[in-house]
Amino acid sequence: MERIMAQHDDLSAPPRPLPPSPSPTKTDPRTIHARAIKSVATDNATFNNLVTLYSKLESLASYSVRVFSQIRSPNVVSWTALVSAHSNTLLALRYFVSMLRHPTLPNNRTLASLFRTSAALSALPFALSPHSLSLKLALSSDPFAGSALLSFYFKCRMPHHAHKVFDEIPDRDSVCYSAMIVGLAQNSRSVDALLVLADMRHRGFASTEHSVSGGLHAAAELAALEQCRMIHGHAVVAGFDSNVVVGSALVDGYGKAGVVENARQVFEENLAWMNLVGWNAMMAGYAQQGDHKSTSELFDSIECQGLVPDEYSFLAMLTALYNAGMFLEADQWLTRMKVDYGLQPTLVHYTCLVGAMARAGHLEQAERVALTMPYEPDAAVWRALLSACAFHGEADKAWSMARRVLELEPLDDSAYVIVANVLSAAERWDDVAELRKMLRDRRVKKQGGRSWIEIQGKVHVFAAGDWKHERSAAIYRKLQEIMGEIEKLGYVPIWDELLHNVEEERRKEALWHHSEKLAVAFGVLCGSAPPGKPLRIVKNLRICKDCHEAFKYMTRILEREIIVRDVNRYHRFVDGNCTCRDIW
Repeated sequence: MERIMAQHDDLSAPPRPLPPSPSPTKTDPRTIHARAIKSVATDNATFNNLVTLYSKLESLASYSVRVFSQIRSPNVVSWTALVSAHSNTLLALRYFVSMLRHPTLPNNRTLASLFRTSAALSALPFALSPHSLSLKLALSSDPFAGSALLSFYFKCRMPHHAHKVFDEIPDRDSVCYSAMIVGLAQNSRSVDALLVLADMRHRGFASTEHSVSGGLHAAAELAALEQCRMIHGHAVVAGFDSNVVVGSALVDGYGKAGVVENARQVFEENLAWMNLVGWNAMMAGYAQQGDHKSTSELFDSIECQGLVPDEYSFLAMLTALYNAGMFLEADQWLTRMKVDYGLQPTLVHYTCLVGAMARAGHLEQAERVALTMPYEPDAAVWRALLSACAFHGEADKAWSMARRVLELEPLDDSAYVIVANVLSAAERWDDVAELRKMLRDRRVKKQGGRSWIEIQGKVHVFAAGDWKHERSAAIYRKLQEIMGEIEKLGYVPIWDELLHNVEEERRKEALWHHSEKLAVAFGVLCGSAPPGKPLRIVKNLRICKDCHEAFKYMTRILEREIIVRDVNRYHRFVDGNCTCRDIW
């Protein structure tokens, strides 16, 4: 704050010459300004209003400082108008410091504007001082200032601080709840966001487009289809189903839950006012399924609606091609992005191309692209190559890619696990032991695999070999029964991804008790969906080869679809096959 105070410009200094602008009209603030100058007595309220009006017109924004300098005794409303007029710029912070020097204390609106500006500028060190001042003035507990403050902390990725601010607001309103829901969803606290949404509705607060879209975003990240449907029903009752923000969130929610048919239905119903965000969400829904044809058809339709594809439109297209393993087409689309649309591909676009090439078995070519692209490869690029090397059983190449990942992210447990699995498949047990020792020496904590399934709106989470669930005994019995049945059909365990050279019985037990298999067994046990309806599983990591193989057989004995969303894509198992065509 001292640095900003030292840089402060004197507001009383003569203003710079203003650029020529169009002639005044009845709605032009200069008309009001002219009347104010001619008037014998013009109060502060008129000048305060002029500061705000001028700031809303880009060609006349510099007039706002000139008008402010004409106010003989600016009050807190005057200063707030000036600070708000320069929101999202350093000038707002400088004028706030000048306000304190005069001295004038801020009100809740001054602080709200200041916190929003601090969030836009990522000015965390500066914002701590106004937060302290708001505590002294008992304004941080005001819903208006408090909601802006908690939004600021969320944007700084400090959800615990935001939650504390929320808890200290005694008289919360819909805006506070909406800010909390959106912030939690954006900070990957999806379960907490849904709990706050439920609490908001329980307490009788009216929903807003932001609370509904935030809840849908949270449900989408969890792939919680039932939650998405319940929020959709609430949106219809509350009259938000035709809102463009909510409509786009619904498309995104259903798409990420793997129900692209429902996503398309919402998309078509809102097509008349659907913006580019909604189009990109619909494309992304198809892309996750590897449905490059539907993604391409939507892309071609965008311009017919008067919209222009952006980098996210191309990212959806490249993701679809990556999931479909079509690297030649991915290269063509990247060229089209640059030549036909003048868009500069980002690192994530090149990552899709590298991944598609590597998945197709062109490992050397993919590595060459990674080294020659106009960006320094990050861990995600090398991780894509590492996964492809593992898929193709290239142990030495995988170890080389793992080293590159670990140079950038030494604590990345997935790199250790993937290369260890490849070495295990090659029966290089000494190398596996050395790798595990390295993992222990560096104190890397392996992220546990977790899978979850939604039953009647409640999410049940499982870990490998988990006995914490209240129905564990019944779940394991059902799983034993299912695995026995698929063995009769010809299922043979895939041992590639076991890290230890152990006896067969223990190896089989380790494979059978993976989290995704437990989730399927629980779904069958509970009748989570009517007969013939899919079982929907979400996993936080990549689905393993054995579970992938086992689920093909399970669809035959259960006579139902199994849909799995892992960290990479959707897998739809039907009649003994998977839509990913064994590329993931």
